[in-house]
Amino acid sequence: MKNIFFITCMFTAITFTGCVDDDDDLLSGEISSGVEILPENKPNDVVEPKLFDIINLDYPGLEKVKSFYEAGEHYYAAHALLEYYRNRTNVTNPNINLINPTISVKDQRIADQALEYRFYVRGFYESIDENKVETYYSFFDNNTKKIDWTAHQDTETDQEFRYQRHRHQWMLPQAKAYRISKDEKYIQSWIETYGDWLATYPYEPGTQFPPAGGSENDKDYEWKGLQVAERVLSQIDIMAYFIHSPNFTPEWLSTFLTAFEKEVECMRLNYYQEGNILLTQAQAVATAGILMPEFKNAEQWTNEGLQKVGVQLDEQFNNDGVQFELDLSYHIGAVSDFRSIYLLTQANDKMSLLPRNFTDKLKAATEVVMNTIYPDYSLDNFNDTRSSSYAKSTLLNRLKEYVAMYPNDQELLWMATEGKSGKEPTHLTQSYDDSGYYILRNGWKKESTMMILKNHNYKEWHSQPDNNTFGLYHNGRNFFPDAGVYAYSGNDRTKFAATVNHNTLTVMSKSIGGEQGGKVEGKLLKLETKNNTDVLVTENPSFDNATHRRTVFFVDKKFFVIVDEGYGKNAKSLKTNLNFHILDDEETPSVFEPHTTEQPYCQAYTNFADNKNMLARTFAETKIQESKSLSSSQATDISNAMGTISGLRLGYQITVNQPASKDDVTMAARYISVIYPFGTEEDRKALDIDAQFTDNEDGTAGTFHPEGVSIQVAVNGTKYTLSSK
Repeated sequence: MKNIFFITCMFTAITFTGCVDDDDDLLSGEISSGVEILPENKPNDVVEPKLFDIINLDYPGLEKVKSFYEAGEHYYAAHALLEYYRNRTNVTNPNINLINPTISVKDQRIADQALEYRFYVRGFYESIDENKVETYYSFFDNNTKKIDWTAHQDTETDQEFRYQRHRHQWMLPQAKAYRISKDEKYIQSWIETYGDWLATYPYEPGTQFPPAGGSENDKDYEWKGLQVAERVLSQIDIMAYFIHSPNFTPEWLSTFLTAFEKEVECMRLNYYQEGNILLTQAQAVATAGILMPEFKNAEQWTNEGLQKVGVQLDEQFNNDGVQFELDLSYHIGAVSDFRSIYLLTQANDKMSLLPRNFTDKLKAATEVVMNTIYPDYSLDNFNDTRSSSYAKSTLLNRLKEYVAMYPNDQELLWMATEGKSGKEPTHLTQSYDDSGYYILRNGWKKESTMMILKNHNYKEWHSQPDNNTFGLYHNGRNFFPDAGVYAYSGNDRTKFAATVNHNTLTVMSKSIGGEQGGKVEGKLLKLETKNNTDVLVTENPSFDNATHRRTVFFVDKKFFVIVDEGYGKNAKSLKTNLNFHILDDEETPSVFEPHTTEQPYCQAYTNFADNKNMLARTFAETKIQESKSLSSSQATDISNAMGTISGLRLGYQITVNQPASKDDVTMAARYISVIYPFGTEEDRKALDIDAQFTDNEDGTAGTFHPEGVSIQVAVNGTKYTLSSK
């Protein structure tokens, strides 16, 4: 019975190929070596006709493809091309592991929800349970029984939701899930969904769009910017994971490859003029050229993409190594993009096409990451940084990647191994003056103290109008966290980005560059260490009639004294506000105490049960007009991810009138804030803190001294004479 079945199969094979010459081979149950068994032929029109216009049929390994095509057998030509891709070994993709594939728990959930048309759109979800498990939006219309790509736009109004759903961020998780499980439902879902998207959003080759910006962003955005670049980068990996599936047919290969070529060529016609999007576009074009060398334009893609990558290496990073958009999440993303190009060219013998200074430039950028991570391996939310995207494990993975590139850097190794190897960094101050980030610390361990002050000297779209704001980490906790970015558009963006929502000075509670004028042109005046005290002085012309100078003293590497001066020459007094936002907790709320006649200062303090707390006490040289808590409508919350409230802050404000000028003397509203760590409530009550200016005599309070400030601070009887002169 077994032999009869075998012979039947062989006769069936004869009808497929017509290429067995020796009947004895067939009757003996053997086939001569070199005999090719082909599937049943199909009409040429099942294959995308443009496929053979975009593939280089003279590329080594495509001889069978060319032979079938020239014989008019397009289906067999596509079949031969599919077999080539299933077996090729001439390129190396360092992004994937086909031998021991893995998938995270989150990616598995993304893959499974996509089977139900619940598509993962980064940063957005329908609901989240108590275990932080997200349920994604459904894009299936039960009435029409079709995918509705415009679903939920009426409720999710942020522009990022409209853009990111076209980046197909659930498809690569499905490909990984397939490679591990071999369950055909994942590729079937992918083919159905991607096929529907291609039919819904066709692209006419050669179409150029107006430069991005303004209302143009709302037109054809599915074929612009990061949408196309992310699709191209992921599709190369997706293809590798799915290619051996029986559902990956010659017909589908022709659809996939012609669509892929359209996407690459669309990018080339619609490069952004600058920024992180241009970098990702260049990366995608170069990656397509290197990993898909069978395309006619592959060499052009490679050279053009890498040339733009080289240009972007200089343009993306300022001279101090900080990514020019001044957003730490975009900085880390840019480093990853350049690192990916480095690994790709290294694996495929293309490094000669990169600039000679490539690794040196990238090294400086990795050091920025090392220096701006708090000692508990967290990021602050400065500008549009979405810190939830960079959990401790993620940051450690990035650091380990940097170590692999720079194995001789012992400080980087120490950070990447949490101090288990390498050498602990010794520098305690850091100035990124081109970009406006300044760092003071007393160590690198989790219990250490670290302040990052932000004072940019130019404004990018992803930066916020909050010059001279700061974050302050101590012993495992960020006590003055940045608000973050809740949205990329609309009232929520305006609210969270407002100057009053940061730890800095305002005039009439208005934002820098708003109704009170002002500019983002921060500059460093001084950064030095003397007598074990760090002195940092920065300023910014924040408002038309008030320049904000902030002087920070890190006293004995133990506590901070911040002097804020809003100075200018004004005919009448000007109402200035000093705004602080201290970490809050629902179970043990932080406390704000306004100034009173009996208490000539205001203060706020945390009340955490683990005895890791912070006090901020503020004095003013002239009369405090008002001190109050800020309302929740002023966005005192913390947003670590788009559309998400991640934590609470107690926001408060102290208002002092900037005195009117006399005899053309520059006058200032002047504040001293002492920020002091403590443990228990008893420890706080035992603190005796006082502060005063010592550079103005009686009758001259409010006079501004451009050469620097002098003050005296007393803590529990110990007096500290501090000066920035």
